[in-house]
Amino acid sequence: MSHGATTDGRPAAAPSGGKDQPAGREQRVTKQRLAVSAALDELADFVSTQELHRILQERGTSVSLATSYRILQSLADEGLVDVLRNADGEVVYRRCAVTGHHHHLLCRNCGKAVEVEAPAVEAWAARIAAEHGFTAVEHTVEIFGLCPECTALQANS
Repeated sequence: MSHGATTDGRPAAAPSGGKDQPAGREQRVTKQRLAVSAALDELADFVSTQELHRILQERGTSVSLATSYRILQSLADEGLVDVLRNADGEVVYRRCAVTGHHHHLLCRNCGKAVEVEAPAVEAWAARIAAEHGFTAVEHTVEIFGLCPECTALQANS
């Protein structure tokens, strides 16, 4: 999912504080929140709450599944992680390198994600919204397919 942007491509107000401390919001920093945040920083691809919880447990970090859900939702609400539904409909999270509005190409086999900008999509969304009198419009575009590595593996099978 995007970091919330208008359809004309202007990013919504981005947090101006530290990675886990957006400006204007006082968020209690707990050991569990720091552990979830650190784990997200180390992961390259999107991860489900259950998978993140398993990773934390393997590291010996005591964070309940319910707390993991709450922390991930809080990070998403603050714009610190991207959230989307994978090809199976499961909600997944990732700390993205791109801080502005963007979209994703997602491999439905291995989960690899590539962040992409799509000016043509932004223009189309703005035009469609305007044609129908909509304002304050947001959108999400996720493209699912097979990455080059999985395509090659499939071709060799």
